[in-house]
Parts: sequence; structure tokens; C-alpha cells
Amino acid sequence: MHTAEHILTAIMKKHFGAPRNLELHLNEKKTKCDYDLPQPLSAPDVDRIQTLVNQEIANKHTVSFSFMKRSEASAYDLWKVPPEVEDIRIVSIGDFDAQPCRGSHVANTSEIGTFEIASVEERESGRTRVRFRVR
Repeated sequence: MHTAEHILTAIMKKHFGAPRNLELHLNEKKTKCDYDLPQPLSAPDVDRIQTLVNQEIANKHTVSFSFMKRSEASAYDLWKVPPEVEDIRIVSIGDFDAQPCRGSHVANTSEIGTFEIASVEERESGRTRVRFRVR
């Protein structure tokens, strides 16, 4: 589930202008991510997101990790990394995406299953909440 969230967030950044996910709740059955988007998502956007995420899953990317010093990690978004952490763990999904993360991930995206968006909601805060599951 966590690797699917990384792929979703990369798609939201690359194709829909989200700077990052702003809030995340991972659950084995269903997950929610909040994004700050320049405009609301349309039904075709939601279909496109689902397709793009599933294409990356189907690419059978190897998921790996490495460590680097904070001073070497300036190219990464470190907002979730506590300031006292000096050794940053970078999770790479093939050549598709690489982000700092301490979470558990699959070894290959082919292990994820099928990504499905369960709902998209525009929140009062202006954020867009995407709920998804993998099967």
C-alpha cells in the first residue's frame, strides 16, 4: 500500500501540479491522501490518475533504498524528516521516483496489485482528498 502511495504522489506531482501529499493515512484496506491542487480533479482526471498509477505498477519497477547524509539530500523534499535525523533513507522506485521514507515497501511494483481510486473529495480546506485501495 505504501509503495502505491509513493507512485500516486509522484503522478499527482508530475501531472497535476501537487507539491506533495499534505496528509496521509495508510490502512491495509483503504488509504487517503490529501493534495493541494491548482484546480479540482474532473472524472477524466481521476480515470487518468488510475491508469497512470497502474501503468507504473505494471512496469515492474524494482524498489530499493539507500542512505545519504542530510547535507547530500538537498534535492529531496525533506519536510517529513525530523530535523535531528542526519542519515536519510531514500526509497527509489526504479527510475520513476525517489523520495525520503522510513516506511515498509514491496521489493517490486508487480507485488502491489491493481490500484483503484475509491473516491475524490474537495475538502473545505481547499485540499483534494483521494481515497484508494489496491486489490
